Amino acid sequence: MLPAINARLADELACREAQVTAAVQLLDEGATVPFIARYRKEVTGGLDDTQLRNLEVRLRYLRELEDRRGAVIASVQEQGKLTPELQAALLTADNKQRLEDLYLPFKPKRRTRAQIAREAGLDPLAQGLLSDPTQNPEASAAAFVDAEKGVADAKAALDGARAILMEQFSEDAELVGALRQHVATQAHVKTRLVDGKAEEGAKFSDYFEYDEPWRDVPSHRALAVLRGRNEGILTLALPLPEELDETAKPTGPGVCELKIARRFGIENQGRAADKWLQDTVRLTWRAKIALSLEAELINQLRERAEGAAIQVFANNMKDLLLAAPAGPRATMGLDPGIRTGVKVAVVDATGKLLDTHTVYPHEPRRQWDESIAVLAALASKHKVELIAIGNGTASRETDKLAAELIKKYPELKLTKLVVSEAGASVYSASELAAKEFPTLDVSLRGAVSIARRLQDPLAELVKIDPKSIGVGQYQHDVNQLDLARSLDAVVEDCVNAVGVDVNMASVPLLTRISGLNATLAQQIVNWRDSNGAFRNRKELLKVPRLGEKTFEQAAGFLRVMNGDNPLDASAVHPEAYPLVDKIVARVNRPVKSLIGDVSFIKQLKPAELTDERFGLPTVKDILQELEKPGRDPRPEFKTASFAEGVEEIADLQVDMVLEGVITNVTNFGAFVDIGVHQDGLVHISMLSTKFVKDPREVVKAGDVVKVKVLEVDAKRKRIALTMRLSDDSQKRANESGVQAQGMSKGDKRHVQRQQPAEPQNALAAALSGLKLKR
Repeated sequence: MLPAINARLADELACREAQVTAAVQLLDEGATVPFIARYRKEVTGGLDDTQLRNLEVRLRYLRELEDRRGAVIASVQEQGKLTPELQAALLTADNKQRLEDLYLPFKPKRRTRAQIAREAGLDPLAQGLLSDPTQNPEASAAAFVDAEKGVADAKAALDGARAILMEQFSEDAELVGALRQHVATQAHVKTRLVDGKAEEGAKFSDYFEYDEPWRDVPSHRALAVLRGRNEGILTLALPLPEELDETAKPTGPGVCELKIARRFGIENQGRAADKWLQDTVRLTWRAKIALSLEAELINQLRERAEGAAIQVFANNMKDLLLAAPAGPRATMGLDPGIRTGVKVAVVDATGKLLDTHTVYPHEPRRQWDESIAVLAALASKHKVELIAIGNGTASRETDKLAAELIKKYPELKLTKLVVSEAGASVYSASELAAKEFPTLDVSLRGAVSIARRLQDPLAELVKIDPKSIGVGQYQHDVNQLDLARSLDAVVEDCVNAVGVDVNMASVPLLTRISGLNATLAQQIVNWRDSNGAFRNRKELLKVPRLGEKTFEQAAGFLRVMNGDNPLDASAVHPEAYPLVDKIVARVNRPVKSLIGDVSFIKQLKPAELTDERFGLPTVKDILQELEKPGRDPRPEFKTASFAEGVEEIADLQVDMVLEGVITNVTNFGAFVDIGVHQDGLVHISMLSTKFVKDPREVVKAGDVVKVKVLEVDAKRKRIALTMRLSDDSQKRANESGVQAQGMSKGDKRHVQRQQPAEPQNALAAALSGLKLKR
């Protein structure tokens, strides 16, 4: 018997079963992961948000497994075939695959050739030949010829007997499990170009003649291969080592055929039925088991690759959401354009739209001086401090415009920054944007989004479907439900880690708060609009449909700035206010004087402040909050300065050292915006002088980094960069191709080309100018 679900989870998470039991109970009661991680540390023994997310995913899987187990046992029992041995095996099946292997012989299915043969009375012939190979197959089969049962002659009888044995062999759970393990460790992923598809499938050229062990294929290559197959460009097979040489002639049974034969005691001893039985084994492997396992392992390859790709997307999404905010400063957003003009939007320190305009500094109008004058007037009128420039088409040209504005009007004290505009167009055309700005032209809404995302990336990006932000790899190829679930969890964790000002937050931002949904978020905004700003957290209970349970989940993450109670601006949960009162009474100081007095708070001994309800973890959290209430976990705001005069790929020179921003991190490296409209790739081997297993150990999306240009291929728009600034690029260029770049064997052939059909800024998986080695 398998351990209970909670015991299994405890073993997997390396924690006590009591911790898991408590967490599962809280989840079942409707508590969110952020709430449990932050405010129920004593209950769960300090499980963090990562452990709780893993627990949540595995809990779902194990419960689905138990539900399926119950259905399988019931089905076999109804058939009257549930033996004690089979029941024990079903009860100890520790994964869905094992459970389905055991169920396969009993699974209701359409009438098979084997079932028809059994109905014709041929099972004794099949079992007789298997148990006594000295029998002559043709002679034995003659006794089973019966035209009325559809057995016309001895050959038909032997065909039926073979069908019975083939089904029997292929439904042996232990055998299939062993074969699956062998294939998983030995098979190669092998692709070939479909005849006549070379030109159409040029983007898959790295995979025209490709093979790599199944177990070693990384996610980006697996997804590329699968896409190539789906588009009809590539054929895909999973040959075993002995099958890799297509020109070699078989010298005898393969490893898997031998495993099947050994399982059923079949071997060639020159007996009458030995050859017939060996042929049956060969057909079983080739026509049934091999095809089934290949389909299964291709599916596993896809699931494994999707899981890794989704994790990459989630990691990048988290880094982007938790990027440093510029803060509450009046900001001008510029959405660059050439012929259509540069869209301008000015927002105040709270993000409220103040003014819009469109200027035409570029072709064909070339109203350069007029545009600068308009921008200067807007900046002066609204006391603008920051200029946010979208990084799309005409970004560098518009950046130059802003630079001249700053130079010409130094008294305005403006600072310009280029920001990612990923998803801005999606927001502009969304129902949310239409509701927020019903009379504003769609083209101008993007400029508003660009300005706001500089002020607070988190608050603005939550308005956009995470999948539209473009920081993943092959995001359209992965399971969309799993992707959405993963990204939603990331957004929820990020929003609650930062907390929100309940009097400033938008509906989309409030929706992501623990315990809230879109309806409640709208109710909060409606109440705020009707009654004015919330003065304290308790007033949240006046919001229609917001009850005690929701208040418990949400209150700690909602901030009331400058309200009646200074604790309402902190992450201290209202339920813990009595503990703060106790601390205040003990030190004989008012809360306001205590907040921010770091030296005094550090003198307090947390262990002496605990009670029967609040343990040491909660007390420590409260004291940290009192030191710096409402502290923002995001880093300090800083930006990259793009090099003057470097605006296009043609401006790049080998060995040039530039500053840039990490736009995307994949399993094989990081992409960097260096201000030339095409991200460059720093391969994983170029991120550090030390060995790097995971690029995120070194960089994350939004980081400002210095890179050196290794190689440039303007024609193919590929830029190879390194963060190892002491590298001698000329020396490396003279070394042996891709290997000189420190790539893995698989990456030598497959990483340097742009990954097909993905957003340019996120997935141009290309190292420029590197030679392919076949």
